[in-house]
Amino acid sequence: MSIRKTFKKWAAYSQTVRELNALGNRELTDLGITRGDIERIARDHASRI
Repeated sequence: MSIRKTFKKWAAYSQTVRELNALGNRELTDLGITRGDIERIARDHASRI
């Protein structure tokens, strides 16, 4: 994997984690997400890039 692609995946992962962590517990619950799911969701998102 190229460095550019690796950086894009890392950036997508970091942004997803940051944005989901910024949500309140109620907003996460409305989305059907727990705080424990955030890293998995971010990894899944980054793997699709």
